[in-house]
Amino acid sequence: LYVRRLIRLTDMETSGNSHKKQKLSNAPENWGMQRATNVTYQAHHVSRNKRGQAVGTRGGFRGCTVWLTGLSGAGKTTVSMALEEHLVCHGIPCYTLDGDNIRQGLNKNLGFSPEDREENIRRIAEVAKLFADAGLVCIASFISPYSRDRLNARKIHEAAGLPFFEVFVDAPLDVCEQRDVKGLYKRARAGEIRGFTGIDSEYEKPEAPELVLKTDSCSVNECIQQLLDLLQERDIVPVDASYEVKELYVPENKLDLAKADAETLPAIEIGKVDMQWVQVLAEGWATPLNGFMREREYLQCLHFDCLLDEWYGSNGGVINMSVPVVLPVSGADKERLDGCTAVALVYDSRRVAILRNPEFYEHRKEERCARQWGTTCKDHPYIKMVMESGDWLVGGDLQVLDRIYWNDGLDAYRLTPTELKQKFKEMNADAVFAFQLRNPVHNGHALLMQDTQRRLIERGYRRPVLLLHPLGGWTKDDDVPLAWRMRQHAAVLEDGVLDPSSTIVAIFPSPMMYAGPTEVQWHCRARMVAGANFYIVGRDPAGMPHPDTGKDLYEPAHGAKVLTMAPGLISLEIVPFKVAAYNKVKKAMDFYDPKNHEDYDFISGTRMRRMAREGQNPPEGFMAPKAWTVLKEYYKSLEKA
Repeated sequence: LYVRRLIRLTDMETSGNSHKKQKLSNAPENWGMQRATNVTYQAHHVSRNKRGQAVGTRGGFRGCTVWLTGLSGAGKTTVSMALEEHLVCHGIPCYTLDGDNIRQGLNKNLGFSPEDREENIRRIAEVAKLFADAGLVCIASFISPYSRDRLNARKIHEAAGLPFFEVFVDAPLDVCEQRDVKGLYKRARAGEIRGFTGIDSEYEKPEAPELVLKTDSCSVNECIQQLLDLLQERDIVPVDASYEVKELYVPENKLDLAKADAETLPAIEIGKVDMQWVQVLAEGWATPLNGFMREREYLQCLHFDCLLDEWYGSNGGVINMSVPVVLPVSGADKERLDGCTAVALVYDSRRVAILRNPEFYEHRKEERCARQWGTTCKDHPYIKMVMESGDWLVGGDLQVLDRIYWNDGLDAYRLTPTELKQKFKEMNADAVFAFQLRNPVHNGHALLMQDTQRRLIERGYRRPVLLLHPLGGWTKDDDVPLAWRMRQHAAVLEDGVLDPSSTIVAIFPSPMMYAGPTEVQWHCRARMVAGANFYIVGRDPAGMPHPDTGKDLYEPAHGAKVLTMAPGLISLEIVPFKVAAYNKVKKAMDFYDPKNHEDYDFISGTRMRRMAREGQNPPEGFMAPKAWTVLKEYYKSLEKA
């Protein structure tokens, strides 16, 4: 084989055209000629349908190959890796075969002569066929400049009865040269690289590809959507594979009729916390719920931390839903309204929503608290509210009449999941990492966020965006109020601790339940609905001291551990916390190094609040100066009150 190739290379060099594809015979022996003898194909005992049931989190066989072809610098790798991430995050098993990666292993013995290029593509086509036969969406990202080689790759799949989609990643040569991420075009123009496709070696454009991606005019997200449309059209990817936000606001063209209907209906008076849950549902944070939980949904949530019914579709019918989204009512309301086909919800003397086809069921409070919080301590602030609430729960389909505003000067920060997704798109975000908090931001938090951004960039993301997302619903009395926290967060950005150009500050409308690892799943999946694909989890998330003993109610590390195991969070990657403390030598917050324990000062939240109350300043580098000033002002305001 080596001698034969050497002879052919010599013939080509003497012809004076060493980089033009030679016309090869269509005879089968020229495309992967069978040289091995005494081999017999062994049929698999597992059918493709059976394999499809076991691979990934969705039923059905989805094996196929998406073949991306185009010039170097056209965007093949960027698109392929983004498509792989999207599909895997939505339960579709997928793997990318990238040209540079393959040439470092399987094809490391091949160069860039026409014959080696041919063999390179033949091997890849065979490997891609195996991946597809295993039930994966195989994305092959290769220049693959010759039409005949791509055609033979298609024939390999067709002979095996597997779908093959040729996708031309089309960017003009001048655009590819401007990008030139690896500096290869510059070297080719200088004569340092010979046989470089597009410069002195021909690229044969596909004549009838399944899809053309114009990467000079389309963003990565737009290219991914075009690919998803193709795969959905060919029944490879189910239509529900994207996490669509389900808002429960009445459409504009039906609003007048709904408002008139609401005025005629019997009513239930709801409180402020109930109204916050109405906002959570209306804006789609609890997607795919249609309203307050019915008993079936409530039981699934309470016992499994998930919604399991297959009509929810996404993630194979398993949706993480760890906290009950319920509406308590009194026995009197239940007796008065049982049998009604619809009721109006009234807040602050206004009819704000309609609950259709209401279903009443018993509010077993002690059981709920034992399962949701792991305790029935009546001095726990949210448990206290549960115990004092109605003896019945009412679920049903919710129709919210108007956008919910609180008129507290902060409504501009209350962005819905749909609005956040649009913001991420406008910022050209290729990764969104979310940080949930209910406390002021100190430089230890900032260090974790900065470190996450750095690691994402090292992984190849070009525009990671931080969603700084403070909880804006009810919190216990000794927490810093939302308005003061928002001022403090603004000061952190103003002091340059976080980069305003890559940060979105918004308010998450949910009440705080202080339910530890159970609640942190809710916080995480709500950000997933809003488009985040990375979630930073800190120490003791959603925790608090036990009201009786003062010790941690939940083990501080369990929140992060639970998130890494929780079902239904497949489209998110958890970024676990690192222990940060004040480094007295560096005069800055730093990741804790036990080898130099004496260098660190662990400043607790209690100590921080005491310093702020007493008007003291923390050690230099603990918190942005302007942000600390806001905190001191808050505690001074308490003294005046």
